[in-house]
Amino acid sequence: MGISIRNRALAPAIIAMLLSACSETQFLAHTAKKLQEPASQGIYKIGDPYSIQGIMYYPAEDYDYTETGIGSWYGADFHGKKTANGETYDMNRLTAAHRTLPMPSYVRVTNLENGRSLVLKVNDRGPFARNRIIDVSRRGAQLLGYELTGTARLRVEILADESRAVAARLRGGNGSVLAGTPITVDRMPKAAVSSEPLPLPAGGRQAKAPPAQEGRKTVTERALPEDRVAELPPEPKLGEVSVQPVAKTSLFVQAGAFSRHDNATRVRAIISKIGNAVISPVLSNGRDLFRVRIGPLEDTVKADQVLDWVIQSGFEGARIVVE
Repeated sequence: MGISIRNRALAPAIIAMLLSACSETQFLAHTAKKLQEPASQGIYKIGDPYSIQGIMYYPAEDYDYTETGIGSWYGADFHGKKTANGETYDMNRLTAAHRTLPMPSYVRVTNLENGRSLVLKVNDRGPFARNRIIDVSRRGAQLLGYELTGTARLRVEILADESRAVAARLRGGNGSVLAGTPITVDRMPKAAVSSEPLPLPAGGRQAKAPPAQEGRKTVTERALPEDRVAELPPEPKLGEVSVQPVAKTSLFVQAGAFSRHDNATRVRAIISKIGNAVISPVLSNGRDLFRVRIGPLEDTVKADQVLDWVIQSGFEGARIVVE
């Protein structure tokens, strides 16, 4: 049966649509395949101290780390690029950038504005925008609920056991650690001991060998007590969002903390023209300090603005504080 004039006119359009649909299907399949490919494996890295925009950062294994502050996220501009420890950044995975923590390590990030909490893998360096404490992936920001706002008040806590475990694995450990300690145990080492007979001194005599004791082992042969050895904890499961109760927080810009009240008074006088500056005493590591702050402030935008003004007034170490 022949094709009508109307159908003949439509035929090229139908063919074009079919070809377009086929191409789109192939594109989607290719994209899905790329997303399913595992990210490249990185290395365990701490790194040397470094300077960005005149600020020094000191990477370290800090398994007591916890910090509260302003967090941000990063996405398409870095998608597909190498992270600081050699992995491939994927904005759809649950990763984060931190300025000093080991890579990789694991942190629990809690949004103090809505209570959402999530575990993320640190595998990159940053953020270097002034006073941001962590940069999470776009997917992380989505799950934590601040993709649209760009920033949020966050609490970041390292998962010590899991972070030690991943360090041990990447360093070549076999899966054992001393329970309750940061010590990784690959195997009980056997000391390399060399010996040679020595001549007896004048008038000396050869001592008798001590009687063998059943079951006795030398120090280098003694196995670790089972109750002190635990299997390395598995890597935490990513993607599980929990909701925790959170208290209301306030934003301040802190110009500095001083051991002398007269110094704090002088600083307050300088920055009072910017906003409501107050002096608050605090005990830190057994020392009495006097903090000089402006606030509380309405939001992050205002805090950033005030921070810039305080820095321009000569206080380079000023920072945003969330409490």
